[in-house]
Amino acid sequence: MTEKSPIPKDPDADIHGDGDEPAFDWMKPAPKSTAPDARPATADEGKDSSVKPVPEGKPAAESVSGQPESRADRKAAEAAEAGPEPALFAEPLPTSALQVRPPESEVERRNHEREQAANAKPVAPRIFQVLLAVFYPVVLLVLAIRAVASPLFLWVEYYRPGFPGDGYGFNADDRMTYGSYAVDYLSNWSGPRYLGELVNRNGEKLFKEGEVSHMADVKTVMLSAFGAGALMIIIGIIAMLYLRKRSTGGIRRGLFAGSIVTLVLILGLGTLAALGWQQFFTEFHQIFFANGTWTFSLDDTLIRLFPGQFWMDAGIVIGALVFLAALLTLIFTWPTRRRRGLPAKNGPAAEDPADAKAASSEDATAMGTLEK
Repeated sequence: MTEKSPIPKDPDADIHGDGDEPAFDWMKPAPKSTAPDARPATADEGKDSSVKPVPEGKPAAESVSGQPESRADRKAAEAAEAGPEPALFAEPLPTSALQVRPPESEVERRNHEREQAANAKPVAPRIFQVLLAVFYPVVLLVLAIRAVASPLFLWVEYYRPGFPGDGYGFNADDRMTYGSYAVDYLSNWSGPRYLGELVNRNGEKLFKEGEVSHMADVKTVMLSAFGAGALMIIIGIIAMLYLRKRSTGGIRRGLFAGSIVTLVLILGLGTLAALGWQQFFTEFHQIFFANGTWTFSLDDTLIRLFPGQFWMDAGIVIGALVFLAALLTLIFTWPTRRRRGLPAKNGPAAEDPADAKAASSEDATAMGTLEK
């Protein structure tokens, strides 16, 4: 053999030379089927045909033996057989109702209602502020009456210079003793016997039946006033606790309004009393007592213990106490800039009133949030 002599071929050593070897048909790509309905080849159509048509729905990379070329191809084939997977998060289709914009008038109306709801203040704080303003003068009046209906005021009256004496024999000590019984009866829970069985030095009854009956009527009015005042105080405390948590400055505004109402009432009633005390005293008694049940003679014990000067002094003291308390309340609750949460006029923040108002609103909101 020479170098130019051909080398004999070993049919068993060459695995690539014979393209018609059936053992390697799976390594060749299968031809794409152009017919709409492919069917497998038969022996009559050609026994030597190495490629079989691929059924419809099968991947083209699948060989005659049905084995894919690789693992990825097998996965693709399995996915094709299983069909498309359902979407986990399918976005809803838009509806025609959501795409239609309402008329401009409806949009403006809704925006206006939304702004009103955002700017509307709660009703409960306003109600409690009104209650404070209404209850305040009544509570002050009841407290002043209770201060006058006490043995201390009796002692001051009976022993002060200029107080008229009794022309029927009572000295200051007698008045203090008998008058204390009458005052105590107005605030205790005893019956009419508490005064009806009292006797003087001569052993006679101190108070007549008509006097005892009138004192029972006075006691009913007094206890009713004290009970109403106590109830108003309780409601006022509840209102102040609520306003302290829910409305910044609500207590101050309620008491400020109540002090103004109190001052107006006291000035009005004081003017009427000054213009005609006897008429004022008569009209006052006619409001609470029936005619003929509160008039007595000069020698009756009630007139001797409580003459006209006593009631005049009591009215002055009651009016002075109420006026002083209302005036102090008005001063301490006056809406200054500091109490309203506004900066000082000479401060740097006072240059723009709008900014100052916005800042005060923000501070009030922050305070309300902290309190909650």
